[in-house]
Amino acid sequence: MSGFDQAVARTLRERFDAEFGLAEWREPFFVQAPGRSEIAGNHTDHQGGSVIAAAVDRYVRGVVAANEDQVITIKSEGHSTSQIRCDELEAREDERNTSVSLVRGMAAQFAKRGFVPKGFDATLTSTVAAGSGLSSSAAFELELGQAMNVLWAKGVLSPEELAVMAQAAEREWFGKPCGLMDQAASALGGIQHMSFAVPGKIDAEPIDFDFADAGYALCLSAVGSSHEDLTDEYAAVPAEMTEIAHALGVERLGQTLEVTFAEELPLLRAEYGDRAILRAIHFFREERLVARRAEALRAGKMYDFLGLTRISGASSAMYLQNVSVAGSAEQPAMLGLAVADEMLGTRGAARIHGGGFGGTIQAFVPSEQAKSFCLGMDFVFGESSCQIYNVDHDGARAWRL
Repeated sequence: MSGFDQAVARTLRERFDAEFGLAEWREPFFVQAPGRSEIAGNHTDHQGGSVIAAAVDRYVRGVVAANEDQVITIKSEGHSTSQIRCDELEAREDERNTSVSLVRGMAAQFAKRGFVPKGFDATLTSTVAAGSGLSSSAAFELELGQAMNVLWAKGVLSPEELAVMAQAAEREWFGKPCGLMDQAASALGGIQHMSFAVPGKIDAEPIDFDFADAGYALCLSAVGSSHEDLTDEYAAVPAEMTEIAHALGVERLGQTLEVTFAEELPLLRAEYGDRAILRAIHFFREERLVARRAEALRAGKMYDFLGLTRISGASSAMYLQNVSVAGSAEQPAMLGLAVADEMLGTRGAARIHGGGFGGTIQAFVPSEQAKSFCLGMDFVFGESSCQIYNVDHDGARAWRL
């Protein structure tokens, strides 16, 4: 069982009993959901494209038990308590961008599918830091989804179904126009090559590859910039891509051909401007690069994977333009990439990670250099800013205590 920690489960159970009283009669259970690392496919999922993503060994964990009320109460370590009534599940404008909106949104997804939400209590802890680029929101959603699945649906919903429900909660209740990659990676576990060509459907194929066996470490460096106040910058990326798609007569860029886009480029540029055009160019380029990187990993060709990753990283910076915020003198992610490139050269690769605009950069580092690489990044961005991650193979799941 990837990531199951008996000591953490015991501590959470003790916290649960202290917060809510002894729970033996309520059959408490343990739930955990991993964070995720985007290995390939930067801002392609929301356009019906492809990605490679991996669940990683940082988790939202909790102890959960039913109660006799119609109230869901979530006590997360280091955060304010989230509480909702099970008969009040409509999205609320004043809850946008809050964790309580995700509790309400996940419960609403179950109600939409004919399940009856009932009250429960939960104590949670997390090593998926908010703003870390590991998608703490998706891990939180899948933690809730697995708990609700056990309590209300007798565990019948698949990981793929829970991921789709989590995306809806984040888009419609939380207010972030995310794709489906984050939720799918946390739900499924392992390294997955995923296509989102059909809206609301995950076409996933596992990739049997281990970076450590190939002599490399997966390192993520937090560069000291949160993207919590950059929702508008993030939202502009899919919005501009979607504008181009609509102009081409489709809903998402993945539904048209690159040659069709190229033929209409002058007219599209005049109507929508250069940045939207550049972001569409990135989408088509990144689609090709995802396919080639998947082939490289399956063939065990790490050197080819690294070269393609460097090309992808350049595309994100130059064409997608999600590494720094225009007009800002603060460019921590770009600085992080520069420092990483100086240390790695062609022996590794570094790129923006996830949504971008600060947050986190990703690096593939030769194993023998991983410790010194992290020390170098820590020197610039602070102690423990750079960490080494391993793949979680199980994905979000629940265990009886």
